[in-house]
Amino acid sequence: MTFDPDRGRSKRAILRHALPIRCVCPGRNGGPSHNRSDLYPVNAYPKAYLYRRIVKAKLFIDAHYAEPIDVDAISNKAAFSKFHFIRLFKQVYGATPRAYLSNLRLDRAKLLLDEGTSVSDACNAAGFQSLSTFSRSFKRRTGSSPSSYRETRAQRTRSMVAQPMAFIPPCYALWSGWTELSNPG
Repeated sequence: MTFDPDRGRSKRAILRHALPIRCVCPGRNGGPSHNRSDLYPVNAYPKAYLYRRIVKAKLFIDAHYAEPIDVDAISNKAAFSKFHFIRLFKQVYGATPRAYLSNLRLDRAKLLLDEGTSVSDACNAAGFQSLSTFSRSFKRRTGSSPSSYRETRAQRTRSMVAQPMAFIPPCYALWSGWTELSNPG
């Protein structure tokens, strides 16, 4: 059983304590007569609840990155307005939801290309709609085209298999007692 702090409380009581309500009724001399927050103990809206909704939205992006989703669908899942969601997501993760989704797709495509998948298959599996958009975004982020990236990574893998000691830092090899003539494995 999970802890529910609002269990047994009416909706009105929950809202009264969750939402800061300020009454600006005209009193004497034209100023406010009272402040409703003085009448009821008002706590600020719990930030943990907001963060929980943002994290749920991020997990939704992580689970559905290969599908054609947009910011409206993500913000609806988090139960925020589009612009408020973008602002909160950027505060928490340091990037807008669209940038996060694009980076996630590019990271997944890089993993697929490392495994030797063709460029078009990696593009489709990562959730990009067109090969040209994928290639342009990939080149902007990595500095090389997807096909040259795949070939460079394959060449590096072949080199690692042929000469594994060349990819181990010399200080670590010396500390471990490995030399060029001995086999570390």
